[in-house]
Formats: sequence, structure tokens, C-alpha cells
Amino acid sequence: MNFLTKCCAGLPEVGLDPGTVLLTEADKSGKLYILIEGEVAVLRGDITVATISEPGAVFGEMSLLLDVPHTASVKVLRPSRAYVVENAETFLQSAPEILRHIATLLALRLQSATGYLADLKRQFSESRDHLGMIDEVLESLLHQQNSEFSPGPGREFDPRL
Repeated sequence: MNFLTKCCAGLPEVGLDPGTVLLTEADKSGKLYILIEGEVAVLRGDITVATISEPGAVFGEMSLLLDVPHTASVKVLRPSRAYVVENAETFLQSAPEILRHIATLLALRLQSATGYLADLKRQFSESRDHLGMIDEVLESLLHQQNSEFSPGPGREFDPRL
């Protein structure tokens, strides 16, 4: 059992049948799912971006943290169980260790994506077609900043910031 599944022990669990859609792209659920066991597919449109079976995998965090609709759908591939957090915003405010864990997971994803894009840039730096745009994608990705920081509902700004 990994760190996240240990921290979530006691949260409501759901049994999930193959074909169940946990999150739907472009919808906003406010829910967070933590995989206990099983396998799910992450889909953007009809493209499978990833197949995930690692216990402790988190779904719904990007939508929640950015306050935007889900950027992908998550569909169950084989019988699975997951912790479900109905009011994820409140839950994360009360669980800083889980929030930090999620931040670490997101940082690892960003590190992988930028490494992949840098490799593509190296391979296709002379390309005059759409692959030549990798430079612009990397630049945009690395310099994207949220100009307005909000500590969240009911929270005061920390004067040290």
C-alpha cells in the first residue's frame, strides 16, 4: 500500500465495473478519485493517453486545482476499486500532506513532458513543418504563470508571500 492509499484509508470506497466513466472530459465534477486496485484508461477525445493500474493514482486533481472542467475522461477497463472524495476542495484544505503528494505527482508529470518535448526539439530542430513548432510549445509550457493567486475559499492571504 503506498503513501496516498494509506492516507485515504477510511474514505468512502466505490467498486467500479468495466466501462464505468469516472470523469468526463469537459465536465466539472468537483470529485477526486484515488485508485485502490484495478485499471483505468485516461482519454482525450477518442485517444487513449494512458492506461493506469498503479494503486494511489489520482484522478480529477487538475480540474480541481485549476477550477476548470476535466481535461480528459477516465474510464474503467477492468474491475476496480477507488476512494472517492465528493467535496475534494474541502478535503484537500484539510489534508496538506495529500496536497503536497499531488503537487509532487504533477511536478513529475511536467518534468516528463518537458523532457519529452526537449527530446523532440533536438530531433526535429531543422524541421519546417508542424514539428518545428516544438520550440514554441516548450517556451509556452515553461513560462506559463497564473497571474492571480488565490488561497482558496475562506482562506486569508499569508502575509509572508
